[in-house]
Amino acid sequence: MSQNITVGYKQLCAEAEAEIEQVSAKQAIALLEDDGYVIVDIRDVRELWRDGKIPGAVHAPRGMLEFWIDPDSPYHRSLFAEDRSFVFHCAGGLRSALATQVAQRMGLHPVFNMKGGFAAWKEAGGPIEPYTKGKP
Repeated sequence: MSQNITVGYKQLCAEAEAEIEQVSAKQAIALLEDDGYVIVDIRDVRELWRDGKIPGAVHAPRGMLEFWIDPDSPYHRSLFAEDRSFVFHCAGGLRSALATQVAQRMGLHPVFNMKGGFAAWKEAGGPIEPYTKGKP
């Protein structure tokens, strides 16, 4: 029996982008030194090993995000209970749009998606550092 997918990723991402606020990479670069903001990298760890990361960004793998945000979860991370603003990013901005939408739906606020993701960050000249944590 074949599957009948009725809603694709493009529609899901468009719906997310209609519900969330976004910042440009240049805006995110300006926020880098502001302690009131946390840049959250939801990419897979292999992407971080390969491409590096934004200095000071917190790695929160997309598959654990809801569990890390929820204070009732045994995996909760206290960072997500702090009175700060959260800027999510992935490689190109689509996964992080979905992540921003779900974080917002869960009640985390304020939350933003970095439009264009890590690629836009690099293109805008944002600083990058190697990521070696847990690297085999």
